Amino acid sequence: MRADHETLARPPNTHRRVTMARHRLVLWDIDHTLIDTGGVGREVFAEAFRQVTGVTMREQASVHGRTEQVIFGDTARLHGLDPDAFVFGDFADALAEGYLARAAEMRERGHALPGAASILAALEMEDGVVQTVVSGNPRSVSRIKLEVFGLDERIDFDLGAYGDDHTERPELVRAARQLAESHYGTAFDERNTLIIGDTPADVDAGRQGGAKVIAVATGASDKAALSHADHVLENLSDTARIVELVCK
Repeated sequence: MRADHETLARPPNTHRRVTMARHRLVLWDIDHTLIDTGGVGREVFAEAFRQVTGVTMREQASVHGRTEQVIFGDTARLHGLDPDAFVFGDFADALAEGYLARAAEMRERGHALPGAASILAALEMEDGVVQTVVSGNPRSVSRIKLEVFGLDERIDFDLGAYGDDHTERPELVRAARQLAESHYGTAFDERNTLIIGDTPADVDAGRQGGAKVIAVATGASDKAALSHADHVLENLSDTARIVELVCK
């Protein structure tokens, strides 16, 4: 399976064309910002690692705020393997196959985080707001994860940047901005681009990649660790506040 997965059970998404001059680009992180896989993610990673390398995963490198390419490479090194001996695309395909096979289980064990569906819907109703993804996950995995929890319909995946596009998250922010600029014919920079994430790495990616940052303490990092963001919230539950921060 190649990384061109389209949908689990629904027709392709359609997105409202943004026509207002005052655009806002919202770049969503996925894991622990919008969803929690309930532990399925680590298990899928381990199985994909075994399939690609032939080695049973004993431990996994740190995953927080890092791209899948970096996590795979560091995990390979932990097992005495040279990551350059493997094709990352093969690993990305194995991940996508694993998530598809265990979609029902992930739906049972995991969940969309509180407020995620509401804020995605609220921002879609705001003129000029474009929502996409900047994720360390590969493109196909990003789509699958959000589809499993019904959070995909308001995301323009074509304007996103993913863990198979680059190893460094600031570069993903820049890539998404450039895609949006090309598509809408308007400039996107720190004045009208926001990344929403849950790790210090998300904050750093925004600051280095040309975006403001709304950090949510819904993952492993508390509010103090995220204090260098432009705004720090406990979670996504205050829909009106987040809409205000995005659109002001």
